[in-house]
Amino acid sequence: MIQVEHLTKRYGLLTAIKDVTFEVNKGEILGFLGPNGAGKTTTMRILSGFFPATEGKASVAGFDVFEEPLEAKRRVGYMPENPPLYTEMSVDAYLKFVATIKGIERGATTARLEGVKERLGLQGHGERLIKHLSKGYRQRVGLAQSLIHDPEVLILDEPTIGLDPRQINEFRELIRSLRGERTLILSTHILPEVSMTCDRVIIINGGQIVAIDTPQNLTSQMGRGERIKLEVAGSVEGLPSLLHEIPQVQNVLISEATNGHHPVTVEADGQAEIRHLVSQKVIQAGLELYQLRTEAVSLEDVFLKLTTEEATEEAVEEVAKGSEGEAE
Repeated sequence: MIQVEHLTKRYGLLTAIKDVTFEVNKGEILGFLGPNGAGKTTTMRILSGFFPATEGKASVAGFDVFEEPLEAKRRVGYMPENPPLYTEMSVDAYLKFVATIKGIERGATTARLEGVKERLGLQGHGERLIKHLSKGYRQRVGLAQSLIHDPEVLILDEPTIGLDPRQINEFRELIRSLRGERTLILSTHILPEVSMTCDRVIIINGGQIVAIDTPQNLTSQMGRGERIKLEVAGSVEGLPSLLHEIPQVQNVLISEATNGHHPVTVEADGQAEIRHLVSQKVIQAGLELYQLRTEAVSLEDVFLKLTTEEATEEAVEEVAKGSEGEAE
């Protein structure tokens, strides 16, 4: 449904994205992750026809974004981070205005308007001025303007920014309800949202893609090691050297005590079960053990590892090796 090949965008001497290549299958929800300034919004604006790329190709539903821009735009619904709302207009007036701009025939406008309002829970709000709506309902109107022409592709740039937890959950359900019937690219900083809604994830850093895979595969590839969380009481001065006597232990982090208990994190290579060895070393150090548990690697851990400058090259190589292993 979406094909992107070697996209590069330069602003003078600044390269916003470089050699970006990916595809999105029909009906798929793709999460687009990256730190601020990584190139997410630039890529989305190119796909929506907002501005051209410096190099490369992109197509939507078989239409070249640069050579057939009008046909491509007819098939895309774009919701930017700050939706283009005219707050002095009522919800109905604004959506009818958008429908006209998007070329919807007058006879079909009412049905489209009522359909999108019902889908997004905007019934009863048609006559309200947009400026009187809550942030959550303004975001719904922003999504409604991207859906009203019934596009095959939706591109949502930070759609839940500024929403409270309840509103985020409601918006997440709206996005989930679109799975299968539309192809969707979702940019967000809320990583649990990606894990819960997206079929695949792209992580971009410094204008280049550093990982593409399912959330599950990314966490399994980056999480081949083991992280053991402890809570101990007593003098922890000799604990690190004792724990490093265990061959699999790679790193030991000890935090300041809270209520007399020190949180301890033990990072190991994951080749063998070592929790019993760790507990033995704690006892050997003369400490009281209050808690011992293993902690699963999250998508947030993967994101931080892939987008932290000093760790990026090593992490990308790790993901690449994992992908090769999957292929074999």
